[in-house]
Amino acid sequence: MNKLLASLIATLFVGLAAAQTPAPAAPATPAAKAEVKAEKSVAAAAKSEAKVDAKADAKVEKAEAKATEKTSKADAKAAKAKAKADAKVSKADPEDKAKASAKAEKTAVKADAKAAATAVDAGAKVDTVKIDATADKTKAKLDTKAVKAEGKADVKAAASK
Repeated sequence: MNKLLASLIATLFVGLAAAQTPAPAAPATPAAKAEVKAEKSVAAAAKSEAKVDAKADAKVEKAEAKATEKTSKADAKAAKAKAKADAKVSKADPEDKAKASAKAEKTAVKADAKAAATAVDAGAKVDTVKIDATADKTKAKLDTKAVKAEGKADVKAAASK
């Protein structure tokens, strides 16, 4: 029994060793080498393109979040100014109510205008970031296409040798 077990284990180790030794490689042709090199280049370019896309998308998301926050703060500030002006109107004497009301309306208009201007500026920044992100993505895509074309040309040139 021990001899049988020992021979089975020995056979297992020999089988594993044989499976790990690489098969004798056929001599690689220049075309095959060029094709492998081209595939590696294309894979690297695609990876780089994906990285650029992810980075650009992250920038856009960050800019949108920042713009939303800025707009929210501006709206809250405008609401606070309006509330303060309305409070002054309610506290005003009956004779001064008309004057205080006019002043409150003027304050409300200014606060709304300022909030709207802030929203426009924030939106413009987001648009700029989106344009830059699109440009970065397009450049990365063009780089990938160039690498693919270059790889095809190298394979074609190697095959003709």
